[in-house]
Amino acid sequence: MQQPANGYQEFRRGWPVVLSATLGIGLGLSPVPFYSLGSFAPELAREFGWKFGDIMQGIPFLTGAVILFSPLAGWLADRYGVRKVTLTSVVLFGLSFMALALSNGSLPRFYATWAVMAVFGTGTLPITWTRAVNGWFDIRKGFALGLCLMGTGLFGYLVKPFAAWIIGDYGWRAAYVAIGALPLAIALPVAWWGFHDAGPVRQNAADRRADLVLRKAVTPGLSIPEVLSSWRFWLIALACAMISFAVGGAIPNMENILRLSGFVRTDVVWLASLIGIAVIVGRTLGGWLLDRFWAPGVALLLLGVPSSAFWLLAHGPQGYWLSALSVFEVGLAAGVEFDLMAFLTARYFGMKHYSVIYAWIYCGLAFGAAVGPVVFGRSFDRSGNYGFPLLLSSALMLASATLLLALGRYRDFPAPLAEALAEPA
Repeated sequence: MQQPANGYQEFRRGWPVVLSATLGIGLGLSPVPFYSLGSFAPELAREFGWKFGDIMQGIPFLTGAVILFSPLAGWLADRYGVRKVTLTSVVLFGLSFMALALSNGSLPRFYATWAVMAVFGTGTLPITWTRAVNGWFDIRKGFALGLCLMGTGLFGYLVKPFAAWIIGDYGWRAAYVAIGALPLAIALPVAWWGFHDAGPVRQNAADRRADLVLRKAVTPGLSIPEVLSSWRFWLIALACAMISFAVGGAIPNMENILRLSGFVRTDVVWLASLIGIAVIVGRTLGGWLLDRFWAPGVALLLLGVPSSAFWLLAHGPQGYWLSALSVFEVGLAAGVEFDLMAFLTARYFGMKHYSVIYAWIYCGLAFGAAVGPVVFGRSFDRSGNYGFPLLLSSALMLASATLLLALGRYRDFPAPLAEALAEPA
């Protein structure tokens, strides 16, 4: 088998991995609970008399569990192979999401289900899926990452109308079961067929174990102590936390931000839906740019420019199309953050401990995404507007993009092991 000589040959070999990752990420822990909660909240409030604030507290429980257990998922992927971790986690995530249909009015039980779902679902986060994609691709690494991470925007956008349809016709309990069945019915069979660690797929179990040991031994990359002592690691983690605070705080509150700007309900729905479209554009455009240009420069463009969107939204009513542009820019930033994080991890630290490193950086992102909505919500409760957090987000977006410029040139690592293992004996 020949080494891939160009991007076309990489995709000819690796497209099943990209397809599997797109479906696995899109129907996993990252988008599904976050985007569907708003559809279930009114039903749960009516059924059990819960307040909306109580219901939304499920997100911090999920985020806390992700911060604690995502490094473990990364370690397991590095130690035992990413395929085993992802396939197991897809099954457990789907079943634990279905368990929300058994809610009985107890908030502690509701929160515990969210935490369990996060523990079981950490293997469906981009931490694991992007490890295999990074291993299969080098020339078109950025574009491949953009395609697989596009799943968050695609299914995050589609899960809302799907949930509304099932709830309207069959009730909220059936909707929890139906959404939980999607990863089992769609992502699992495709990943079982097409998702594998980089390198040849051997039929013999002993050969597969030998390949994994060999990859662990000779895959290029920094050691864990080297990573933790590197200022670049802490800079990337800080920048990701700042980005996720801004984006994660604004998106759940976007409908209310637009309502305060004077838009009627139909306009608010259409404008807010631009976020999902922009996420998809950000994934593909960001990946294409990352393959061709220096990643921190791409970040300055795709994260620095949206800082103006937060600034405009903070200053009250704007024209319809200017507001549409602002919402689109926020979604664009949400679309590029995961691609950028995965790309920077591979280029500056290598693939030897990719999943663990990615998981630690992801903790910074998860922390920002958990704190952001709380700060936005409390600011609105106190002042009746979102001026302060939006201005803060504008500054954080520009600062994070500027900080990444300090990363400098990529590190030089030996040729990917996937190519070496692909050579005939």
